[in-house]
Amino acid sequence: MTACKHEHEHKTPEQLLATARQICDEQGRRFTKLREHVFTLIAGSKGPIKAYDLLDQLRPEFGSPKPPTVYRALDFLSGLGLVHRVEALNAYIACDHSVDNYQEKGGHIAEFFICETCENLEERSANDHIDCIPGGFVIRRSVIEHYGICKNCAA
Repeated sequence: MTACKHEHEHKTPEQLLATARQICDEQGRRFTKLREHVFTLIAGSKGPIKAYDLLDQLRPEFGSPKPPTVYRALDFLSGLGLVHRVEALNAYIACDHSVDNYQEKGGHIAEFFICETCENLEERSANDHIDCIPGGFVIRRSVIEHYGICKNCAA
């Protein structure tokens, strides 16, 4: 197996938060305390996190928010490419490719490798494939999910 040229050093939750603030500022969007808190919980999680798990973690600080409150925050964050919804797991993960792709390419094509055994997830940027896009089509956001067995589970 060869090393993937997409590998990079993952950003810390603090770096991800700074990137989120930067993108919100550049886009003229409000990064409210609730949105920031939801993003911080996602960025600090060890893996993909479900909306209802976020809801449970929000309760101490924000009273008793209802599910639509969390989903609105998730829609906002995913609309800016700050988080991705992992369809297979019905969960969310912070994107650590956001700032470079918004500045350079105007969007981000996320590619996920999901282990069906341990549900480990690795994100890579698939923007190198942008040359294959039909002329005139502008991708604003895209997610590609691959399912299989990770190196650890296969061993």
